[in-house]
Amino acid sequence: MWKEENNKLVRTFKFKDFSEAFAFMTRVALLAEQHSHHPNWSNVWNTVNIELTTHDAGNKITEKDRKLAKAIDILFD
Repeated sequence: MWKEENNKLVRTFKFKDFSEAFAFMTRVALLAEQHSHHPNWSNVWNTVNIELTTHDAGNKITEKDRKLAKAIDILFD
């Protein structure tokens, strides 16, 4: 579930192993390109942390972030 923290949408995704986590990141990267909106993220072994904020809007959560978050959820589920 996405949470709002410090003007960002944040969510942690857990996977079976590093390969699954990295494959998910690859799919999110392609999705982000389609949305022309790119996440701040990190990966440690089976965990991917994603933060979404709109830099052009002064680092605030916008509809762009909410749309990408929803699309990422669909990939994950």
